[in-house]
Amino acid sequence: MTSPAVTVRAHGDHNSTQLVGWTLESPGRGTLSLAFTCLATTALCTWVCIHPRIDQRERFRLPHKIVLFIKAFIAPELITVEAAQEWTQARRIVRQVRDMLGDDFQYIHAFYIGMFGIRYRTDCGTKILWPNQFIWLVEQGLFDWQDRQAWGLIRDTIKDKSNADATAKLFALLQSVWFVAQSIMREAHNLPLAPLESMTLGYIPLSVVTYIYWWLKPKNIETPSEIDLPHMTIEQRAEFDSMIITSSFDNEGKKEQQSLWQIWYLTPRIFELEVKEKAAQKALTEYNEKRIAYLRHESSCLHKGCKECKRLRPGTIKPKHEVVLSHWDPELYHSKLWPVTCLFGISFGALHLVSWNTTFPTAIEAWLWRGAAITSMVSMLLFMQFEKVVVRWSDPLMLVKICSPLLYLASRVVMLGGAIAAFRASDPRLYDTYVASTYWVHLI
Repeated sequence: MTSPAVTVRAHGDHNSTQLVGWTLESPGRGTLSLAFTCLATTALCTWVCIHPRIDQRERFRLPHKIVLFIKAFIAPELITVEAAQEWTQARRIVRQVRDMLGDDFQYIHAFYIGMFGIRYRTDCGTKILWPNQFIWLVEQGLFDWQDRQAWGLIRDTIKDKSNADATAKLFALLQSVWFVAQSIMREAHNLPLAPLESMTLGYIPLSVVTYIYWWLKPKNIETPSEIDLPHMTIEQRAEFDSMIITSSFDNEGKKEQQSLWQIWYLTPRIFELEVKEKAAQKALTEYNEKRIAYLRHESSCLHKGCKECKRLRPGTIKPKHEVVLSHWDPELYHSKLWPVTCLFGISFGALHLVSWNTTFPTAIEAWLWRGAAITSMVSMLLFMQFEKVVVRWSDPLMLVKICSPLLYLASRVVMLGGAIAAFRASDPRLYDTYVASTYWVHLI
């Protein structure tokens, strides 16, 4: 049973087409079942593949996972790149310590450390052991692989703490495979796909790639390992403490460590600290060069209030405060994987184009859908070309760097709104079904 048909001119064609609105369940399929299938598949693709970091604070765990789910729903490409960057860091950790610890140290251990799996005790609470600190401890001979049980680095122990649900993963996989197969079969029978179905298809390859990158990463671990640091000299402890990437996620009772905004933050990585250190070293080098030039000029200058002396006089070294919109891992950005990563970055918008010839209620909505899909591809591709995006208005490309993510978000809103609005007047063939047995007979 369907709602009364509406005669409109779809896609700007000259021939009138009888379109239907909300359609009840029938021998074919109805609007409710179609929408429910799409939403269920999307939810499974996004929720199941999420692997959150470990947070000792119970009240932050669920909100952080919900935020990851929202990010995966709004911009699944960015979650995929985030997973790729975490895999790149894990590979780097394994590469740097395997010669000293042997093949027993594997990716699961590297992921566990990178997701805040180890905390060391202090007089005021606990602090995160960052991956670069762990690498340093190994290089200094302060960590013995024989002590891995006390550090929570037993492979089976990590797997036992991981709450990965194999049944949920299998169900998500089967649902995704079934949805893709159903879409292919409809195309084979010349039956249209709803815009919402095209949108759902876009999530599937990205969730698969995300899950591949996070395949060895533990999931939903709630309690990290707590350790006591080995004895260090004063110099060693100072160097160890200088490697802290941020103290925002520590648990020492400080007010700034209790902010709910932390649930939005990405997990900081080693390369971010290295970039800051390089910037600080560059600033120090420039300061020293300017100071030397000033002293040389001052020693030979005979004029009081010399303008050149004022120009060369070095000030204090002040770290530049930067507003960073994005920062890709340099190792990933300059690798052979980055072009492939960019292709997956535009796959979400590209799969929306499956509904290019789908009948929309009006020609304007059809072209809005097409334009939004193309805009999402172009804007995401542009955004991924910049290794680091810092708000700096002297940058001639600043407008492009800021506008590209804004255009992407706007295109996502248009596509989502268009997918929902299209149900008010759809091609009646959208609710037709096929007989699978007939199709297989023709194949034979």
